[in-house]
Amino acid sequence: MPRNPEFRRRILELVAQIPRGKVMTYGQLALLAGQPGAARQAGYVMNSLQGTEHGLPWQRVVNAQGRVSTGKIGLGDLQLALLINDGVEFDSSGRLDLAARQWWPPETPQAASASLFTE
Repeated sequence: MPRNPEFRRRILELVAQIPRGKVMTYGQLALLAGQPGAARQAGYVMNSLQGTEHGLPWQRVVNAQGRVSTGKIGLGDLQLALLINDGVEFDSSGRLDLAARQWWPPETPQAASASLFTE
């Protein structure tokens, strides 16, 4: 579990902003929280969210392949169902179209680049 409370705060702040129908990756969260390459640590933060009382859209965080990674902790089917309810479609192999669904906060340079492909 990451010991950096600022990293955790920033991860949770980012997750709270992910709009319905969009996703972020663990690596993307780590990058934007100031610790590039710390995808696993971002995953630990996400895994620390027990239950749904926090109100965060935790289901909108996926792995870099556009797949649900929570099957190992018994939440894979729930996460998949919640994402489908959000309007996210998966192919027959369980992968979502990350290029179309990945969300970047508006203040990031990646958001400007991504908008070039969606207009």
